[in-house]
Amino acid sequence: VSEGEPRGQVDSLLSIISSQRERFRARNQELEGENRMMQHTVHALQSELDNLRADNIKLYEKIKFLQSYPGRGGSRDDTEQRYSSQYEERLDPFSSFSRKERQRKYLSLSPWDKATLSMGRLILSNKTARTVAFFYTLFLHCLVFLVLYKTAWSESVGRDCAAYCAKKYADHVHKFHENGDAGDMWQ
Repeated sequence: VSEGEPRGQVDSLLSIISSQRERFRARNQELEGENRMMQHTVHALQSELDNLRADNIKLYEKIKFLQSYPGRGGSRDDTEQRYSSQYEERLDPFSSFSRKERQRKYLSLSPWDKATLSMGRLILSNKTARTVAFFYTLFLHCLVFLVLYKTAWSESVGRDCAAYCAKKYADHVHKFHENGDAGDMWQ
């Protein structure tokens, strides 16, 4: 009898677990169905949103056309401004391609190249920075030229002085010590 009770308990546990598994399976299938319906709804809403954006861009194009007539004032509100950039992008697909290509090339640069590019953009974008960079470069060039000139001049003077002294010495030796008396040299 004691052996039958555990068997009965195992059967009752098995039936409880089986029924629980069936409930979970049914709930899982129900949630998957809801998930599919939600994904379908999101997809439908996304396509509707894309269609509405395209319609808004077309309407903006018509507004631009109507505003091009003489005598029509061009008051722009937030809605027009929001769609004007999308309209301009649609007219010129090369600008978006160019922008993406420029971004791709920038991301492929090394950190040193990025720093150099940033400094170049900073200097070229501001008139004061361009002026300072011009005069700084001019000052550095003048400084380098002056240092090189002074070095060359001092080297030239030293060479000329050495040549002058050697010539004077040779003239002196030739004039006063012509006969080769080495003993009279220091007198």
